[in-house]
Amino acid sequence: MSAPLTTLVDAPAVARPLPARTFWRRALRHRSFVLGGALSLLVLASALLSLVWTPWSPYEIDIASKLRPPSAAHWLGTDVFGRDIVSLLLAGARCTIMVGIIAVSIGLTFGVCLGLIASARRGWTEEIIMRFSDFTFAFPAVLSAIMLAAVVGPGMVTSIVAIGIFQIPTLIRLTRGSANAIWAREFVLAARAAGKGRFRITIEHVLPNIMSILIVQATIQFALAILAEAALSYLGLGTQPPQPSWGRMLNDAQSLLFQSPMLAVYPGAAIAIAVLGLNLLGDGLRDLLDPRLARER
Repeated sequence: MSAPLTTLVDAPAVARPLPARTFWRRALRHRSFVLGGALSLLVLASALLSLVWTPWSPYEIDIASKLRPPSAAHWLGTDVFGRDIVSLLLAGARCTIMVGIIAVSIGLTFGVCLGLIASARRGWTEEIIMRFSDFTFAFPAVLSAIMLAAVVGPGMVTSIVAIGIFQIPTLIRLTRGSANAIWAREFVLAARAAGKGRFRITIEHVLPNIMSILIVQATIQFALAILAEAALSYLGLGTQPPQPSWGRMLNDAQSLLFQSPMLAVYPGAAIAIAVLGLNLLGDGLRDLLDPRLARER
């Protein structure tokens, strides 16, 4: 019986990963993936470009040049403080990307670990983790940011922590549900019969087989983090002046909607592009990584 048992232990839970060449050939034919990837790369390129170059300093205030229309010197005009809009958008992309990456990393680290532990241990351990998840659900990002701001003050760190905490319960539930489905598979039962411990099974069998689900969910959580960061900055709980932020730009423009409505359109369009790109990218990755949906196009 040892030979069949070994075969079952080594068998994968899902279809083997496609070769890189095959994956990219299919990916380039997937419209959602291509469009979402292009929009996401545009936002990422803007953030990276702001590290080395902006048309004007995003921190420089020039009241004499306030509310200038688009021109050769200021491609999208200036805001109420005379700051260049293009420079603010580029620097705001950097802030948004940084907050999103750190917040999603916090959510993934704690959410995936706790979800895997709940699925592997079961019993009272699972019950405690899931009740913790339910408790955390009662504190959305805005409420958590308000409480943190009351203790340590508003700022970028406050928004990062608040958004990260808000993402943890979603990833706990997703990881636990996906891992439970893997634990019921025959090859995992064979691995347990072969004497493998729960930790080893989790690392070698469970986690690799839910990785595609986590990658897709990470792109969706990234989009939600961008929206949450913009909302917190708009409310004055997130990124603080003089650090540029798309949410802060919306806050500054709200009193000038009739005088200069484009001041609100530019950051709003930037947020929409970033969120749309990530959602389309996640939708494309879901089709490409899920073996049940994978098909030649």
